[in-house]
Amino acid sequence: MINNNDDIRPSPEAMLKLAQAEEAQEGRGRLKIFLGYAAGVGKTFSMLSAARQRKREGLDVVAAYVESHGRTETDALLEGLAIISKLRLEYQGVSLFELDIDAVLQRHPQIALVDELAHTNAPGSRHEKRWQDVQELLTAGIDVYTTVNVQHFESMNDVVEKITGVVVRETVPDLLLDLAAEIQLVDIPPDELLARLGQGKIYIPEQATRAMEKFFQPGNLIALRELSLRRAASRVDDQMRSYMETRAIPGPHTVAERLLVCISGSPFGEKLMRTTRRLADEMKAPWHAIYIETPDTGRFSRENRERIWRDLRLAESMGATVASVTATTVAEAVADYACRHNITKIVVGKPTRPRWREMLRPPIVDQIIRESGPIDVYVVSMSPDERRATTQQRRQIRTIPWARHMAALVLVAGTTLFCSLVQPFFSPTNTVMFYLLAVVAAAIRLGLQPAVLTAMLGVLAFDFFFVSPRFSLAVADAEYLMTFAGFLTVGLVISTQVARSRERAESLRLREVQTASLYYLSRDLAGAADLVAVTGAVLRNLKESLKAEIVIFLADGEQLKIISASEKLDLDLKERAVADWTFRNHKEAGHGTTTLGSAALLYLPLKTSTSILGVLGVKLTDLADYNSQQHRLLLNAFASQTAMAIERVRFSQQAEQAQILQARENLERALLNSISHDLRTPLASITGALSSLQEQKGLDETAKTELLATACEEATRLNRFVGNLLDMTRLEAGAVRLKYTACAVEELIGCALSVIDPRLGKREIAVRLPADLPLVMLDMGCMIQVLVNLLDNSLKYSPQDQPIGINAQIDRAWLVIEVVDQGPGVAEADLERIFDKFHRVPAPEGVRGTGLGLSICKGFVQAHGGKISAAITQGGGLTVTLRLPLTPPPSQTEVNAHG
Repeated sequence: MINNNDDIRPSPEAMLKLAQAEEAQEGRGRLKIFLGYAAGVGKTFSMLSAARQRKREGLDVVAAYVESHGRTETDALLEGLAIISKLRLEYQGVSLFELDIDAVLQRHPQIALVDELAHTNAPGSRHEKRWQDVQELLTAGIDVYTTVNVQHFESMNDVVEKITGVVVRETVPDLLLDLAAEIQLVDIPPDELLARLGQGKIYIPEQATRAMEKFFQPGNLIALRELSLRRAASRVDDQMRSYMETRAIPGPHTVAERLLVCISGSPFGEKLMRTTRRLADEMKAPWHAIYIETPDTGRFSRENRERIWRDLRLAESMGATVASVTATTVAEAVADYACRHNITKIVVGKPTRPRWREMLRPPIVDQIIRESGPIDVYVVSMSPDERRATTQQRRQIRTIPWARHMAALVLVAGTTLFCSLVQPFFSPTNTVMFYLLAVVAAAIRLGLQPAVLTAMLGVLAFDFFFVSPRFSLAVADAEYLMTFAGFLTVGLVISTQVARSRERAESLRLREVQTASLYYLSRDLAGAADLVAVTGAVLRNLKESLKAEIVIFLADGEQLKIISASEKLDLDLKERAVADWTFRNHKEAGHGTTTLGSAALLYLPLKTSTSILGVLGVKLTDLADYNSQQHRLLLNAFASQTAMAIERVRFSQQAEQAQILQARENLERALLNSISHDLRTPLASITGALSSLQEQKGLDETAKTELLATACEEATRLNRFVGNLLDMTRLEAGAVRLKYTACAVEELIGCALSVIDPRLGKREIAVRLPADLPLVMLDMGCMIQVLVNLLDNSLKYSPQDQPIGINAQIDRAWLVIEVVDQGPGVAEADLERIFDKFHRVPAPEGVRGTGLGLSICKGFVQAHGGKISAAITQGGGLTVTLRLPLTPPPSQTEVNAHG
């Protein structure tokens, strides 16, 4: 059978993985690691040699931080390369020199050389570790060449300690190795390395002697060399597998494995995670690290809780997918998580409990093995030191204040006294019930250990005071031994169950508090319509739930602007710089982190799936809470919800703005249509009349007069239309300035009637005014225009034989003017809309208009601080009511009108 390779295509999973990798790399710099197994193998020399080659190729290369250690050949390679000056820091009277990351970012070369990747920066530096500096350079799009030894990788830490007996304090997350675009192995034989050491080419003679006695042993170097070779080979194998999968090259691809390790806060946890990471590397498999929160967690000390948080962060730095799960039992939760995430292998630690305790209660390992089903379980052993540390931690967890033990003793004594008082009324066996009641009370109020103590003391007290022979622990009747055994067994069971129920209830209460905090925040954010409401809800909820002080920064272009902050919070330039770094790098920084940890606040990026909107700064009352897993998870959830709420508000504002723009476009379209019609009609009439006068010389005087009257009427109409357009434009632009003068209402109405008189014809105008109307402060010209427009509207839409009424009166501090007509009126639904621009109601035949007159009336009236409304006239028609204040705004003679 012939295999047709044309039909073989990459799997969707492989293509998705490739696309995700390319997306993650987009805009980032490329990292090249020069990997060695010990100091002196030539990592810096190889890095500088490669850098000089790239410089000869025309690339911009700078030495951001290079340690030559006084070696002549290394100094020679630095010649001709641009060198960034080191940052000088003073610490305890000593000058320390570190990488000046700001100078490198400002210079922004194509390639930056950064030696000693695992180096710990001096206090006062931006980042705690140099590898964090490298990450920032990569994020800025700068390629980085760096050097590191294999023993500095986190997953190798315990292995190196076992081989060499030296604990390596400066470590680098394995995730950085995974992200490297290229790894170049720098290798020389151990014998040659030892020879270089003896010649003083690595350390000065005194240091070289100490190094040869401890770290630089032939066996150590051989083992470290093997680790570096295997690590480099593993990376090459990963690249080959990825290449074959994305190009659908047939090959023996192994079935995908997934590993799971559990975090418990044990000192053994770090070794367990490093072991899992190495297994994952060997199997080419992803791995998960989870923490199971059970009712027993409530008894953990703060140190244990902080260790759990550190372990989760460590697992994440080594490339694990981390999660926190709440459950009743650890084994069931582990098995459930493994099934849901297709885990194929579970890694656990070997139990350290005494054999007799394992007989009473099976260890977690055995429970996981029973629950795991077809999933393989790997058990990792502990060293004697790790076993002692774990045992000591377990004792610390179980430590209960002596006050509770004393309370249990007092409770038994009180129960004994009560039983002695009621002894004449009860048989001795019934007295046992009172002691069981005391056990229940101790379990509820004091906890498990005091309840167990109460049960044991209760048995002894019952035997000593109430069983013959009294005041002796001897038992005359052997049947009482069964009573004692039953009493003790029931007491222990009750105390255990009640205490666990109490702990479970406390755990659920804490979880409920966190859930309620998120619910209240979600509820408040859902009802927030603008940024002020959103930030107010965040400040209020974080203060109530965490007793924290908050500051919220939002992006204003390329800069951050404080939108809201707690009253007591005072931010200096240093704190603002930390917030700015968080915004530009999309990562948390500040107190409780390894980046700018000297800051007073913890800064979290407000990120959505598409962008970063700002920064949330948090100052907690208890500094230890910064390392609390519960607090950090809650803060991250708050930051996520805040970011989504801000994004929702902005989208809503953008949608509203789009609607406004659409409405404006519709108005502009209506305006153009109206202008094209209302300009064309009078112009056509004027042109026709004048053409007739010009072409028809024999017209009599009557015809000429009629044609001239038509042209004049249409010109007047055209002038009025253009005037309306100009008035509306001035109103919308806020360019109308009202000039207040003392006006008589009679004069105002008279002037308006004079203006419109040519259009009245035989129409009757009924004016009703009280005799005692005072002078009113208003803009005479604007209000004449308002009355003219209202009268013109009534003339158009009411019958010719019906009068138009004008009424005026004083209503407290208002002048009220009504224009009343007796016509068809308008529909009730249109009463509010008739004042909108270009809105026209159905008109009788021959009635023309632009839909601007009433809108201009509304603008002028509102400019006076007044109101305008329309109502249906009793008996039919329309009544328009103006309400104008009798006096203008205080101390003003001119007021801007904004329509």
